[in-house]
This record gives sequence, C-alpha cells and structure tokens, in this order.
Amino acid sequence: MIESLVKSGSTYSGEIDFLFTLITVIVGVWFVISEVVLFYFIFRFRAKEGVPAEYIGGDKKFHKKWISIPHWLIIICDVVLIVGAVQVWHEIKQKLPPPDETIRVIAQQWAWTFVHPGADGVLDTEDDIATVDELHIKVNTTYHYELTSRDVMHDLSIPIFRLKQDTIPGREIKGWFRPTITGEYDIQCAEMCGIGHGVMAASLTIHNEEDYEKWLSEQTPSATGGQLQGVLSSN
Repeated sequence: MIESLVKSGSTYSGEIDFLFTLITVIVGVWFVISEVVLFYFIFRFRAKEGVPAEYIGGDKKFHKKWISIPHWLIIICDVVLIVGAVQVWHEIKQKLPPPDETIRVIAQQWAWTFVHPGADGVLDTEDDIATVDELHIKVNTTYHYELTSRDVMHDLSIPIFRLKQDTIPGREIKGWFRPTITGEYDIQCAEMCGIGHGVMAASLTIHNEEDYEKWLSEQTPSATGGQLQGVLSSN
C-alpha cells in the first residue's frame, strides 16, 4: 500500500511499511466501529416528545460489558502493535550488520555534507571524497552512517529507505541501510532548523557497481576536501 506512494528501496523498508499498514488497519477498524456505534446511539436514543430521559448508572452487568469488552480488545490490539514495533526497532536500531562501507553525514544550517570513503573503502584517509548535498552509494551494499550536527538539531530523512534520524549537536549517531534499487531520490531535513529549513535538501544517487566506480574515479580527493573545508568554515 505505502509502496504505491513512495518506492521501497532498502532491505528494511518492507518491515516499516508493514508496521504502518498494521497500525492503519487496526486504528481504521476501531474508528469505523466507534463511529457506527456513536451515530446509532445518537439516532436511537435521541430526544423524543413525551419520552422521559432514562438515567443509566452503569452498575448492571449488561452495561459493564459495553466498557470491559472494548477495553480488553483495545489492550490486545495495543499489545500486538507494541510487540511488532519493538521487533522492528530491535532489528533496525539495535542490530547493526557488519558494514561494507561507512559514510559520514554532517548537517548544518542549511546543507548536508557527505564524506565518502575513497578507493580504499575506508574513512579518514587521504582519498576520502566529500560532497555537498549529494550522496553517492552502491546498490546491494551495507552502509553504516555516522551522523553529526554542527549547529542545531536537524533530521536526516530518506523516504525511499524509510529512514528518519534526528541529529543532535555534540553527539555522533550511528545507523545503517542497505539499498536494493538504483536511481536518484530525495534527502531532506525533517526537523525545523531555522529560516532555511525548507531548502535543506540533498540528492541521493544509488549506482550499480560499474557506475559507482566510474563516479569514484572522476572525483578528486583534494578538490572535494577543499569543498568540505569551505562548507565547514562557512559557519
């Protein structure tokens, strides 16, 4: 259902979509039932001329069932949702699979800086590639990201991955994703971060192996490193 609106592009996006669908179905069913019962009572027990109102104390067994049965059904639904949410949270947030590569994401008003490993596949070496508002990655590759902010809170949002992670100044937050399709997609800030929040967007390009190697060979570490220093020193 959700994939018809936003493509699914990571190994765990299906789990997120299932959880959203489960919540929508359960809440939707309860909404329909409650509205049907509400309007039935409104018309069935509306004021009528010559018919006195009847006070219901709720102490009869029949009346108590109207409270206790829905109460327990809602608790059961809540337990189902909580169990599902905890499982998804554990699989995505607590269990980080071994990375094929690691990237660094630096947020600031109002730009994203991405530091890619160079040909050696390792960060913090001389061949690192830094880009502004452009993230380039390979399909079917497990990435860890190191997310930081230079000023205020931001939020890294990549809808195709079903990824949304706050950035907190002074703290490095780690996570992961593994893209499953190629193409160009959107990255955006999903946390109000000042007057330029609406334009704090970036592009995500997911390459196949051959195209990624071609892109990598076209980058100059010294030039992109200078670009990184320019962005970081602008604030």
